Amino acid sequence: MSRLKAWSNEASWQQFFEIHWKLIYQTALQCGLNDAEAQDVVHDTVIAVCRKMPSFQFRAGTGSFKSWLFRLTHWRIVDHHRRQQRQPDTANHPMTAVGESSPDAPAGPAEAEELWDREWEKNLIAAAIERVRLKADPLQFQIFDLLVLQHWPVRRIMRTLEVHRAKIYLAKIRVAASIRKEAHDLDETTPKTLNWLHWL
Repeated sequence: MSRLKAWSNEASWQQFFEIHWKLIYQTALQCGLNDAEAQDVVHDTVIAVCRKMPSFQFRAGTGSFKSWLFRLTHWRIVDHHRRQQRQPDTANHPMTAVGESSPDAPAGPAEAEELWDREWEKNLIAAAIERVRLKADPLQFQIFDLLVLQHWPVRRIMRTLEVHRAKIYLAKIRVAASIRKEAHDLDETTPKTLNWLHWL
């Protein structure tokens, strides 16, 4: 996070965008916005992060960045709902909040934060897996992908890749450990054990 305080650090900002844009986008969609509006929320939130990042104070272990980014995102989602309420055609607008059909009832902070937490975990797992995929031994990652992500039976993997059972289990252990480490590096508030990552 400290590297983001420098606008000139293009690599860090690119990494931030790649990791978090889907999180912001999916949260906006689940709060009832359509694709174009969700894209606007991503754009507006990233700009807000750029503007406010120099004054952001990171406190390791408190999850403060996660909460801070949630607030920036939620405010922009609420702004979109308010604009919809001022438009005459909002009666035909798609569902604007999870479990709600009225455009006058966007997801409240508690409900939106619950959505955010779920999307944060999904996004964190996906980002960690992608980072490991780019660095891991190709065969080991392929085995992990087939076994854990695509749920292939062990015997099918053995036949398809012509590998022994022991190699399959070793690949699973090694790649899973790498994913745990990457997830913790991406979010230091995440336990290294990643107990919620039960499929690992």
